[in-house]
Amino acid sequence: MNFSELGQRFRKNIQTYIIIIALVAIWGVFAVVTKGGYLMPQNISNLFRQMTVTGFLAVGMVLVMVTGGIDLSVGKLAGFVSVIAALFQRDIWYKFIPNEPVLAAILTVFVSMIVGTLFGMYQAYIIAYLRVPAFIVTLGGMFILNGGILLATGGQTIAANQPGFSYIAQGYLKPSIGWILGVVVVAILIFMMFTSRKTKRKYGFELKPLYQDLIRTAFFSLLVLVYVGIVNNYNGVQVPVLLLAITAIVVSYISTNTRFGRYAYAIGGNREAARLSGINIKKQLFLVFSLMGLLSGIGGVVLASYVGYGTIAAGQGYELDAIASCVLGGTSTLGGSGTIFGALVGALIMASLNTGLQMMNVAPAWQYVLRGLVLVLAVIADVYFKKNTN
Repeated sequence: MNFSELGQRFRKNIQTYIIIIALVAIWGVFAVVTKGGYLMPQNISNLFRQMTVTGFLAVGMVLVMVTGGIDLSVGKLAGFVSVIAALFQRDIWYKFIPNEPVLAAILTVFVSMIVGTLFGMYQAYIIAYLRVPAFIVTLGGMFILNGGILLATGGQTIAANQPGFSYIAQGYLKPSIGWILGVVVVAILIFMMFTSRKTKRKYGFELKPLYQDLIRTAFFSLLVLVYVGIVNNYNGVQVPVLLLAITAIVVSYISTNTRFGRYAYAIGGNREAARLSGINIKKQLFLVFSLMGLLSGIGGVVLASYVGYGTIAAGQGYELDAIASCVLGGTSTLGGSGTIFGALVGALIMASLNTGLQMMNVAPAWQYVLRGLVLVLAVIADVYFKKNTN
């Protein structure tokens, strides 16, 4: 391959390279300012734990934005589910099965996922079949959920820190188990690489040279193993990070290797062409927004377990962080393009900014200003790269 072809591939993937460089730069600056404290195993462990709720929301938001939609209700839906989870833990399971904390936690997770999915389906039906714009429907949903949180809590904080349930977001895996899982993840990444190449070849899509895919897979595999090594120097791999990784791998596989995923990208790329190709757009949108509801429910469980309480401010601002994470990770605001792993990198950037600014004792007002500027710059970059690649 000559330098001209290398240059073309670099320009085609420049947005991906930029977010990786940005993440490295952010970590480097904060490491210098905090005299190395930012890169200590304990802080890295806390950093990844803090990004998990946003990560779950961002995973679902990618597919929503890929279809050309938006969901402004995800933060409050996660918050509402966290309050419901806290209520079930405190007022129901504690009374009926007080000596079964593990069973109570499992039942709470099950109920929470149902609540999130049902609300997602409610919004999905209005968006897909009644053809009301997603922006309006989810904006209304955000207000409804905010009211639901106030009604459910009665203006009070609800404890959800019972044993068993707390382990979901506060637990750690043994170092040996962490290494085993790290190797398994590497094997999955390699499998997904070859599966993706096989699928692209089957449908006649352009294939990158094998060595490029191998380098990319080796890079992410190295990151996984380095991460495991660092957090094992603290308490081990965090349970919520493991749950997020599993979710991301499953949804990423679905989005790239199934009809469901291909149809979502087709709708965002050209809705009219997708319709003329025989894609059931209504059904597809219904499934995408329903999946968003399910992932918001899972995010709500992790939020309640992490905070230990259901509060009136639960989920505040998470929808903005999720959208920002997707845009930072390369998901186009115009639809048609975006990746799950890119969104996770975006979520990590948002969490990195929050953690670093807090360690520097930056005033909350300026933290919001800086996060807003980062989001605006990301959107400008997205529009620029979209324009110059068409």
